[in-house]
Amino acid sequence: MVALCPECEAEIDLQNRLVGEIVYCPDCNAELEVTNLEQPAVALAPRVEEDWGE
Repeated sequence: MVALCPECEAEIDLQNRLVGEIVYCPDCNAELEVTNLEQPAVALAPRVEEDWGE
């Protein structure tokens, strides 16, 4: 199972991955979230804002 990086279009191997798992592009090092395994797809992972305990 292979998906394409949305940043640089490099191939991302999704073998043994789960939906919602974070992976990194081997070419551009973008942080990606696995969004679908039936039709292999990844998207840029959402940025997590700092939580100051509020």
